Amino acid sequence: MSDNEFEAATRRLADDVYEKELLRLQSEFVKLQEWVRATGSRVVVIFEGRDAAGKGGVIKRVTEYLSPRTVRIAALPAPTERERGQWYFQRYVEHLPARGEITLFDRSWYNRAGVEKVMGFCTPEEHTQFLKQAPVFEQLLIDDGILLRKYWFSVSQAEQLRRFRKRRNDPLRQWKLSPMDIEALRRWEDYSRARDEMMERTDTAASPWYLVESEVKKHARLNMMAHLLDSIPYREVEHRRVSLPKKPVGTGLYERPDRSLYRYVDDYAATLLGDA
Repeated sequence: MSDNEFEAATRRLADDVYEKELLRLQSEFVKLQEWVRATGSRVVVIFEGRDAAGKGGVIKRVTEYLSPRTVRIAALPAPTERERGQWYFQRYVEHLPARGEITLFDRSWYNRAGVEKVMGFCTPEEHTQFLKQAPVFEQLLIDDGILLRKYWFSVSQAEQLRRFRKRRNDPLRQWKLSPMDIEALRRWEDYSRARDEMMERTDTAASPWYLVESEVKKHARLNMMAHLLDSIPYREVEHRRVSLPKKPVGTGLYERPDRSLYRYVDDYAATLLGDA
């Protein structure tokens, strides 16, 4: 790494610059959402990468101002016994978008190329079959008109460990740290080999992988969001301006029932005002 590259990698955006650009990108995602709804387009975005690489944080920022009816997050749990007896891709198919929808996969069918292979949750034959079928499966989605984007979030071993320690010491985030995460640290090289093989076999011209350097979370968020927006030829959809009355509308004949007839929530906020 050259001196200039090192300096660029270690410099951090000022918070105000980050927040301003984040809001601009989020406003563009609203436009993308409305374009998808208006045109009946279908978008699938895959978020993959090591544990604590920042996938969830990006998804949170992407969806913050979007409609959950249009933009759905698919974060599937471990397969049930019945799902283990299905075609591997089957349980993911039901989460694919219909017309006018976007699906964000917080981990995806690529579990088989990563954790399932490394942890022995699938057989070598199942892993080999997956690597053969994944490009075919994705080509079928693309041929049917789905806009598919795949992102891999890359983080160093030292940074991953730092983030795990931060989770361990934060009562609000301890639930995010699991024994599987600790195993990921021990098997770092095994995961690296599995990723390398996955990239070699599934990075195709029609469905390429895009790598996001995630050593600095805020930079990774902006980089990924900007890239995704640039990769889709959306446009702003005009909306008819909604007219609102200048004052509340009513006949004056309605009389509200006595408040004592209802169960109101206690004014907890008022107790805080007393403490202030």
